[in-house]
Amino acid sequence: MRILRAAGYRVMPWKNGGGTTTEIAVSPDGAGLDNFDWRVSMARVEASGAFSSFAGIDRTLSVLEGEGIVLDIAGEPPARLTTASAPLAFPGDVPSSAALIGGPITDLNVMTRRGRMLHKVERRLLSDETRIVPDAETTIVLCVGTGVTLFTDDASSLEPLDALILDRGGPQLRLQPKGQGLLFVIELHRLAANH
Repeated sequence: MRILRAAGYRVMPWKNGGGTTTEIAVSPDGAGLDNFDWRVSMARVEASGAFSSFAGIDRTLSVLEGEGIVLDIAGEPPARLTTASAPLAFPGDVPSSAALIGGPITDLNVMTRRGRMLHKVERRLLSDETRIVPDAETTIVLCVGTGVTLFTDDASSLEPLDALILDRGGPQLRLQPKGQGLLFVIELHRLAANH
């Protein structure tokens, strides 16, 4: 189990230069935008416009704060995403653009390399104790809007936007929220190599 503090996240420019992204975690460690297996990040979207294209990447987007966006993905009807919406999965290499509904937003972006990794993003309301079983190769837990206390030997805690990385086979984790908020549980699965 590793705790990642929001203050230590790496801030870098978007691939298309249109803004900045805050990288929460990436694999392999230190990988760039062209050679990661998976990447979890947050972006501040200040203006409507086109998304960066990522060849061979599947991505899932969630709105963390702000009024939301209308996402226009080629070949699909426009999708309205707000802080109350379920995470939206789409291919990272089809033309996509976003229109802000009412001012800037912050989003959560999970990306995996197609054919190598799969991911699933679950959005949970956080008001009572919750449990997480780390069944995936890697599970990342992100707190939004409140912190949580972990029922561990040292009673660690996460503040808002801190993240927790769990490896498969670890003990079930119990979290007690400090207030009302959201919990994003990201499961990352490596696909078996083709023989």
